[in-house]
Amino acid sequence: MSKKLSLSEREIDRIIEMAWEDRTPFDAIEQQFGVSESEVIKLMRKNMKESSFRMWRKRVQGRNTKHIKKMDSTLSRFKSTRQKTISDNKIAKR
Repeated sequence: MSKKLSLSEREIDRIIEMAWEDRTPFDAIEQQFGVSESEVIKLMRKNMKESSFRMWRKRVQGRNTKHIKKMDSTLSRFKSTRQKTISDNKIAKR
């Protein structure tokens, strides 16, 4: 992995966290950290227990949500109806 030396422990933890999430595509990890899908897989293999890695690979392999090009275009992210209210900080001012 070419970026191995320039990644901090905190960045590696965040990459693993993002890779573990089903809805975070590898493209988002690459855009944010410059680490390709194959490098993420190597990073996961190195930093996880073997059984956890195998479970993750089995779950992620072929998953459409991990690749932007394969994602269903009708799939959208959940947005709470109260999100704007929370963002405007009205709840905290009660």
